[in-house]
Amino acid sequence: MFLSTYEKQLDGKRRLLIPNDFRTAENGAAGGVFIFPSIEADCLEAGGDRLFAVYAEMIESLPFGSEERSALEWQVMGEQVRLAYDSGGRITLPEGLCAEAGLEDTVVIVGLNDRFQIWSREKWAARRAEQRALAKAGMAQIGALKLAAQMKLAGGGS
Repeated sequence: MFLSTYEKQLDGKRRLLIPNDFRTAENGAAGGVFIFPSIEADCLEAGGDRLFAVYAEMIESLPFGSEERSALEWQVMGEQVRLAYDSGGRITLPEGLCAEAGLEDTVVIVGLNDRFQIWSREKWAARRAEQRALAKAGMAQIGALKLAAQMKLAGGGS
């Protein structure tokens, strides 16, 4: 499982130290990661073999030749780069991926359970604010639904 948020430096060779607790056999990333431009945001998406299996299963569940399957194959399989760790636990990000995600000196690595994302600090700050607002709204909605259910139960189910 990829958890927590880390601020890291990219060196002049675009090498990035991946947190030690991300480099485990349990998440399929003991020997390296695969990485591609995120489908959902202006960052890079990365993970181990487990995440790759999730995407492969999702793609294979779609009809061969469908627009959706082709788009996912293009984005996930075609844009993907497999990166091995060096002896220090670093990966070297391809120049094109860094340019596409706007990654320069300082980056933010965000663990998202079965995957992690690599952000420019500025884009991460904006995305964090958006996600916090959505999470607050979601929690309020959950609270309202629970309250309504409790009131319905207290009222005898009517």
